[in-house]
Amino acid sequence: MEFLRSLTGNYIINIGFLSWFAAQFIKTLLAYLPSKKISWERMVGSGGMPSSHSSLVCSVAVGMARKTGFSSPEFALAVVLAGIVMYDAMGVRRAAGEQAKVLNKMAVDFREVFQMLRDELDALTRGEYERPDEQHKTLKEFIGHTPLEVLCGAVLGIVIALLVPVF
Repeated sequence: MEFLRSLTGNYIINIGFLSWFAAQFIKTLLAYLPSKKISWERMVGSGGMPSSHSSLVCSVAVGMARKTGFSSPEFALAVVLAGIVMYDAMGVRRAAGEQAKVLNKMAVDFREVFQMLRDELDALTRGEYERPDEQHKTLKEFIGHTPLEVLCGAVLGIVIALLVPVF
């Protein structure tokens, strides 16, 4: 019981959770509006508008500033953590999402690839083979967080941390 009381009495945890929840709720609402169907995955899933990761870490950073001051080591640590999380959301996770989308497409097109190879092999054995033009597809699809999604999440977290009174 004391553990639960210490968690719910912690200002930093409260604003972090509230910011995360608000971002996830907004994502769920934004997914509901066009389809009129609730996607419960959006309530816990990552990616999308706004970034709940950015919202959480920015609210924690602002909360630390309000609770311990801008010159405290806790605030400095929170700011560094927020920067890493937001950079990661726009970089590594986004790139991983792009790769995942390509791999998913490859799995869907697997049968078509084998059929094409079979056709090419048949044409080669008949002596009708022509070398096709080589095409290189670049990854241009954005999955995960765009800079705008990260920015909106950060603003949401900052606003929540500024609105919730320090205790």
